[in-house]
Amino acid sequence: MDVRAATTASAQAAEKAGAPIVLDGIARRFGPVIAVEQVSLTIERGEFITFLGPSGSGKTTCLMMLAGFETPDEGEIYIDGQPVARVPPYRRNIGMVFQNYALFPHMTVADNIGFPLRQRGLDRAAIRQRVSETLELVRMGDYGARYPRQLSGGQQQRVAIARAVIFRPRVLLMDEPLSALDKKLREEMQYEIKGLHERLGITFVYVTHDQQEALVMSDRIVVMEGGRIAQVGTPGEIYDRPANRFVAAFIGESNFLDVTPAGRDGATPLLRHGATLLRAAGDAPAERASIMVRPEKIALHAQHPGDDPARNVLAATVRDAIFVGETRRYVLTTDAGAQVIVKQQHRFGETDHAPGARVLLSWALADTLVI
Repeated sequence: MDVRAATTASAQAAEKAGAPIVLDGIARRFGPVIAVEQVSLTIERGEFITFLGPSGSGKTTCLMMLAGFETPDEGEIYIDGQPVARVPPYRRNIGMVFQNYALFPHMTVADNIGFPLRQRGLDRAAIRQRVSETLELVRMGDYGARYPRQLSGGQQQRVAIARAVIFRPRVLLMDEPLSALDKKLREEMQYEIKGLHERLGITFVYVTHDQQEALVMSDRIVVMEGGRIAQVGTPGEIYDRPANRFVAAFIGESNFLDVTPAGRDGATPLLRHGATLLRAAGDAPAERASIMVRPEKIALHAQHPGDDPARNVLAATVRDAIFVGETRRYVLTTDAGAQVIVKQQHRFGETDHAPGARVLLSWALADTLVI
């Protein structure tokens, strides 16, 4: 095969690795409880998409309908253009990783991983070869002869993932797979899973209530609230431009200041918080509203930082100062009585602001979002 043909074959293989998914107006009810209501979403081929939300938001029910363990009361699900809402799970060719790993304790790692291939009737030589390749893929090449009880939590998770991808599904579903791990291992596995997605190129659909997991790993995030989609976007879009107060409060930490419209300064809306005029990017609210600003976007000043039309300045009193290693967390109260959280990078030798100190807060107009 010449270079051009090899390149074309590689591109075609990558294109076929993941399957596109369409959720078309799906709904699921359990008696009087509406778990999912009219959810429509297009997931691109090979995308890593995360359903994120609190308990009861409908994220896991969406995943269970994709897997075939729940059937939608309304709507349709398409995988690679084919309707599958009434197709049983075993005919969807989907990989699934559960929260509890679901490994067979009496089987070795190699036998656990090879189980889906034995179910599909592959011969022993082909299974051995594929198991060996998949063990290397998840960095477990020397662990094939061990049993699950001889593995750490992170290693068991790798085995569960290997078993889910060994039969080369075009879609991998993952339901809170890292929730049982400690914080350090959970963070390490986030990067492992992200790297695995890049190597495999298949479509990943992930469910979590952990905002950091979603922000670190996802191409796009689907924020769920009350069975509906609150917002869909890239991690940067979700974090920097949340669609509403729920998304702003759920993703990361946010400050909300009550404001009322107070005219314009040219094209810039003016907003009043207590006795202070603030500016905002975008359109002015028609009536009383709130502005949102992230804690890490705010700077603290002992003296006035100077007039800058591109920045807001607001007086406040320090109520608490907490050292958190790489950051220092301040809790402050504005003169209008609002609480504000500020996170500042800790640098040796910088001035700390003690409780009771009067300070000025400043932040950019671009970081001032009307909610």
